[in-house]
Amino acid sequence: MTATATHTELIVTGKPRRHRRHAGHRTPLGFRVSTYVVLGVGAILMILPLLWMVTTSLADSKYATTFPPRFLPETFEIDNYIRIFTDTDLGTYFVNSLVITVPSIVGQVLSSSMAGYALARLRAPGRRFWFIATLATLMIPYEATIIPTFVMFQYLDWINTFWPLIVPQIVGSGYSIFLMRQFIMQIPTEYDEAARLDGLGFFGIWWRIVVPLSAPAMATVAIFTFTFTWGNFLGPLIYISDPDRYPLALGLYAMTQTSNVGQTPEWNLIMAGGMLLTVPMVLVYYFGQRLVYEGQNSLGRIRV
Repeated sequence: MTATATHTELIVTGKPRRHRRHAGHRTPLGFRVSTYVVLGVGAILMILPLLWMVTTSLADSKYATTFPPRFLPETFEIDNYIRIFTDTDLGTYFVNSLVITVPSIVGQVLSSSMAGYALARLRAPGRRFWFIATLATLMIPYEATIIPTFVMFQYLDWINTFWPLIVPQIVGSGYSIFLMRQFIMQIPTEYDEAARLDGLGFFGIWWRIVVPLSAPAMATVAIFTFTFTWGNFLGPLIYISDPDRYPLALGLYAMTQTSNVGQTPEWNLIMAGGMLLTVPMVLVYYFGQRLVYEGQNSLGRIRV
């Protein structure tokens, strides 16, 4: 009877009958309002430092120290973004960051992809042990390895050079290898078998089949490596003491230290440099977030 009535109503009105949701299933209004308020306050707290950095970068040198503080400057000085290259050493810091970041990204992507392919496809003795050892490295905090790593690089005479910042990224990281391995395991093995019939070896299969199909995971690794390397502050602070080799993050910190000799730092120029440090990371993640989402979805259930 119910089915007949519903069918008749569909014929007469042309629309199916909508079942009303039970009143008890609706979210209480007070809960929804409180949720929006908490999220709104959190969003404001996250956005305010960025807005202050933007406005300060477009203001004069006295804007940051004005009391009571103003939300907007009286005049906007766009030439601050030119002065950071003409009146400071920020251009040198920017080039140093590029010298560190570019080879780090290329090396991290290639080495992690190779290692992930080996762990996912090669049936060599000890493969499970090496995969578990790779996962175990994720449990070791970076701070616990600072001293032994510093001693090792000191023996290699790499202190005050870019090598301690580049080489660890070139050889890959535990998370990047794990991500690549999980993604490659989702690629059908039939592609490998067909490639072997065509005469390709392990390297040929990796380069011609695995690399093109694992582009989302490789893009994820590249974005994470760029974000870490471009904004890295602790590593350069430990290994680099020559101001001419400072990357961008450490160089901006050095610009704030002029107050030690009784001078007031030019916060408008420092914030303009901060925008140069922040905007590339935001843009890279914004335009690559779809690839990051696809790459992260490959993690799934861990198969040893």
